Amino acid sequence: MTGPGQPGMTPQAGPGGASRPGQMTAVMRAMSVHTGPKVLRIGLVQGGRVVEERIIKQRTTVTVGSNERATFVIPSQSVPPMFKLFELIGNDYHLNFLDGMAGRVALASGITDLAALRGQAKKVGAAYQIKLTEEARGKVVIGETTFLFQFVAPPPVQPRPQLPLAVKAGIAAQIDWSLTIIAAFSFLLHFGVVGAMYSDWMDPVVGDDLNVASLVDMMKNIPPPPVTETPTDVNPNATATATATAAASKPSGGGAGGKAGGSGQSKGAGSIGDKQAAALVAQAEAMQMQMLAALGGGSAVQGALNRSDIPPVDLSGAAASGAGVAAGTGDLKVGGGGGAIQGGGKGGGLGGLGGGTKGTSSTSAGTERKVEGPKGDAQIGGSTASVPVSDADRVIAGLRGRFRQCYQTGLNSDPTMSGKVVITAKVDPNGEVSRADVTQNTGLSPQVASCIANVVKRAQFNPPGGSGSTLNIPVTFVQQK
Repeated sequence: MTGPGQPGMTPQAGPGGASRPGQMTAVMRAMSVHTGPKVLRIGLVQGGRVVEERIIKQRTTVTVGSNERATFVIPSQSVPPMFKLFELIGNDYHLNFLDGMAGRVALASGITDLAALRGQAKKVGAAYQIKLTEEARGKVVIGETTFLFQFVAPPPVQPRPQLPLAVKAGIAAQIDWSLTIIAAFSFLLHFGVVGAMYSDWMDPVVGDDLNVASLVDMMKNIPPPPVTETPTDVNPNATATATATAAASKPSGGGAGGKAGGSGQSKGAGSIGDKQAAALVAQAEAMQMQMLAALGGGSAVQGALNRSDIPPVDLSGAAASGAGVAAGTGDLKVGGGGGAIQGGGKGGGLGGLGGGTKGTSSTSAGTERKVEGPKGDAQIGGSTASVPVSDADRVIAGLRGRFRQCYQTGLNSDPTMSGKVVITAKVDPNGEVSRADVTQNTGLSPQVASCIANVVKRAQFNPPGGSGSTLNIPVTFVQQK
């Protein structure tokens, strides 16, 4: 059996695929070898167990104490709030300890208690100071807290964390460009077809031979629209009435009309022709239509009134003619003889019928008299101001009419009301009234006083400047006699 290192021995592959013992692995090669000074490794022991362990990566002074800025915060009153336990002087660490501290330190000369090192240590104020090498280690007891320390190689610098390549590539690397290009061409094709359908690209091109003259000829060949006939509203009752009246108006050559009117008037009535009789019938029909319209006639009556073939009514001409008016059942009838009706025994037209009907006695109902309520008047006294306002009297005088309105409203409910009110108004520096209060009220209702205060509050004065002004406005209300 051959041992290691003897001829003919086959070396075993070590961890990481090393071909011979002691060969450096890939992990060991990746780790950087530290060649600089070592750093402190400190453990904090309380109650028999390690409560904190820390490597001071940067070579700097280590402080202990009750101050919150100390490297190690301990609740001990035996050391100052910021005591430099391990002080860095130049490139070397020095241990500082006080008389009340205990512990042991392993130096190049051996393991020695702190009490024995006091004679060898350098005195710095109240503390003792000894130099530590990188091989030194030990413990320092401060009250109920024990510090264990040693020098170790600093930990390797951790590389800066970097994002994975999939994340660093961005959104563009995650897009499926083949699918995106196919979808884009599909959208362009479909929307292009739809746009061509709704556009005028497919319309035929108008030839150059189509000029303005041909367009005019095309307009002339357009057929005219059909004629729409508008029906005429004919009143059958009016036509029947006109026919019956015309038949009754023919002259009879004498009769009852001659007996009633005398020989002279009968001769005049018999000379009326057919044209005059037809005109009288038309006038009578027009009069009847106007009477029906005045009484609220319907659509048939309105249609008859709108007819343009009905001549206007001339009552004077009808009265001046020799025809008489006889009583009938409903329509106006023209008699064949007799004289015209004359008012007051005088001849002429209807203008002679001016006589009125007089009664034998008259009765008067008396003269109407309107009773009015009491009227009020507002009398404004002299106003006073804490700071003069240039237009105070003019503005207050302009409010007199509104004051009377407020007082008149109160008189409508209480006719005996009268009295005096004083309004105190606070005028802001810009001239607006910010507050108006009733400081005195004698004889007036609260509603009237409040109404007057509101009128003053809506007033606008010239800016008094400064901090404003306070106005006292007395107003007296009495009834007019």
